[in-house]
Amino acid sequence: MINEKDLCLTITHIHSHLADHALRPGQTLLLKKDHDNPFDDEAIKAFRSKDIPCGYVANSVSTVARGSFSAGRLYDRIGEECEAEILFLFEDCLIARVI
Repeated sequence: MINEKDLCLTITHIHSHLADHALRPGQTLLLKKDHDNPFDDEAIKAFRSKDIPCGYVANSVSTVARGSFSAGRLYDRIGEECEAEILFLFEDCLIARVI
C-alpha cells in the first residue's frame, strides 16, 4: 500500500528521449504539466533538466505500473511543476517518487 506522502509514478518512453546512461536511480527529475499536449489534457512531462525532456508520466491503464499514480491522479496534487526522484529503471520506463 502506498503511503499518501509517497506519491510514486511511472514515467514512460524514456528511451525515445535519452540514451540509456542518462538516467540513474537517485537522480532528480522535473515534472511539468504539459498544457499544449493534443493527446492528453492531464499530461505531465518529465525533464532531466529544465530543457531536456525524458518522458511522460504514464496515464493509461496499460502503461501505469501497479501501485503507482497515473498522471490523472497526480495532476491535481501538484502545482504547475514539482520534482521527483528516480527509484527504479526498467526497459522503457522508470518508477519515481514525488519529492
